[in-house]
Amino acid sequence: MAEIFRGRTALVTGASAGIGAAMARDLARRGADLVLVARRAERLEALAAECRALGVRAEPVPADLADPAAREALAARIGTVDLLVNNAGFGAYGALDGTDWARAERLLAVNVVALTHLTRLLTPAMAARGFGRVLHVASVVGFLPVPLFATYAASKAYVVSLGIALDAELAPRGVRVTVLCPGATATEFFDVARGEGDAPSAGPVGAMSAEAVARIGLDAMARGRPMVVAGGTNAAMVFALRFAPRALTARLAMRTLRRR
Repeated sequence: MAEIFRGRTALVTGASAGIGAAMARDLARRGADLVLVARRAERLEALAAECRALGVRAEPVPADLADPAAREALAARIGTVDLLVNNAGFGAYGALDGTDWARAERLLAVNVVALTHLTRLLTPAMAARGFGRVLHVASVVGFLPVPLFATYAASKAYVVSLGIALDAELAPRGVRVTVLCPGATATEFFDVARGEGDAPSAGPVGAMSAEAVARIGLDAMARGRPMVVAGGTNAAMVFALRFAPRALTARLAMRTLRRR
């Protein structure tokens, strides 16, 4: 499966930490050249150096993907890519009526608008060449309403729906879109979501490693699978949710999150 990536160029967003950084390292080991995008320039430079040590090209591009002009400039700068990993995103913990609107709006700009815009900017050239791979990083919470993470969960539901639909649109032209749905992962996500800065966190008990999630996602991307849920327990939960009333799952989630 590594051969499909060898010699290709991959754009990875949200590459400065967590799943994005793990995907960049994994893609480098599989022989892909990299364009690494995130806001934190120092982290990108360090990651690019790691990837170059594996024998591939790696270009760090600091950018704020919440800014439409930054997305346009990025696409113009890099030209064409073979692989697009839409990983950039973050969560915001708390009831919507108590959430700072600027933060909620930024979440939607990054998780929904930037992902859609970059896909629109970069997939036409893939389709014209008859080859491309797109990986959207969603979440298992995209399959259920989650009070206190309502906006984040809704944004990931959008990503799931969009990705599966785009795969059907683009597959006849040689471009496959894969949606990766991780569960709890050992990254800084929960600290950032609670507004506690960007210090690394081990994540909740039982969380998968970012490296394991990245490997599952890239393997599915290589195979051209429309969707993959990371981990057997998470896959079983997503299957069971098909039979659970959404209002009930929302109330149960609310009780669980209130106790944290």
